[in-house]
Amino acid sequence: MIEMFQPDFMQRAFLAAVLVGVTAPSIGIYLVQRRQALMGDGIGHVALTGVGLGFLFQANPMWTAVLVCVLGAVVMELVRARGNQRGDIALAMLFYGGMAGGKLLVSMSSQSGAGSLESYLWGSILFVSPGDLVVIGLLAAVVIAVTVGLRRQLFAVCQDEEFARVTGLPVRVLNLLLAVMAAVTVTVAMRVVGLLLVSALMVVPVAAAQQLTRSFAATQATAIGVGVVTALLGVGTSYQVDLPSGPTIVFLAILTFALFSAIAAPLARRRHRASAEHGPAVCDVALPGPANANATATATATATATATEDSSGGPGTAGGPAAVLEGTEPVRAPAGAAIDAPLSGESLSSRGLAQ
Repeated sequence: MIEMFQPDFMQRAFLAAVLVGVTAPSIGIYLVQRRQALMGDGIGHVALTGVGLGFLFQANPMWTAVLVCVLGAVVMELVRARGNQRGDIALAMLFYGGMAGGKLLVSMSSQSGAGSLESYLWGSILFVSPGDLVVIGLLAAVVIAVTVGLRRQLFAVCQDEEFARVTGLPVRVLNLLLAVMAAVTVTVAMRVVGLLLVSALMVVPVAAAQQLTRSFAATQATAIGVGVVTALLGVGTSYQVDLPSGPTIVFLAILTFALFSAIAAPLARRRHRASAEHGPAVCDVALPGPANANATATATATATATATEDSSGGPGTAGGPAAVLEGTEPVRAPAGAAIDAPLSGESLSSRGLAQ
């Protein structure tokens, strides 16, 4: 077992696995939140053109892939924002054109070996060079800084764009930033997981964490833990059994999801019994009647802002208008309370959402 950590290429592979295990779920939780779980898969198709450009011009494929992925992600976000009925056709052409262009460029280059392209498609622990590790580290630091530093703002946009726009958040800028971070994450993970499977490492750890957790923060932390553990185990297993690292990591992540799903059912029953014994939680934010619209708006905005962003879909949650406070049961407005009044941005600003 100790021999596995001695080769230099294995040390680089383990470091890259840790960085990938942190960054992929960090951005994936926002994509899952806004029902764009397959966005990483589409960006991975486009990234193949960037790899081909790197081969053709004998440059580092990771940098060329970053540029192409960012451009493709921005186009995807603009198409999504416009809501064009033919937008899905445009996205399909972008995805398939990226794959076809990448294969053509690789074939035209002097580095057109099948092994080189295979390592980018499925991942390989043998091809993580010191230069690649530096690039992965820099890009991972950017993704982590954005996803953690702007956690409240990004969650607000993913949860309800109209609500975020009313509070004064730059919705379009945040959407573009999220798309760019997803593109960067694809580039970070392509050496270890592979372009064809990178989306799985964004989604599966988040889906596994949702089985056991109830708040957004807990889901994010658990998903990152699952991503790191499965990435490390996958790299170690691929070395021991001589398997490609990408499929091994994804397979272990799916097994983790199955395990968490088996644990979630009895855990949900226990929570239900505890809730029945102690009764429903009481919200400390009064929801007034329609006679005072301004007070209603302020109370509604404050309740939403102080919620722990529990739309991650854990067991026992419904993802509806209920607000979930940190460490408490879901809080629902009493029947007849006015919760659809115009929202005030002041309460959110004071909580840090609109800063």
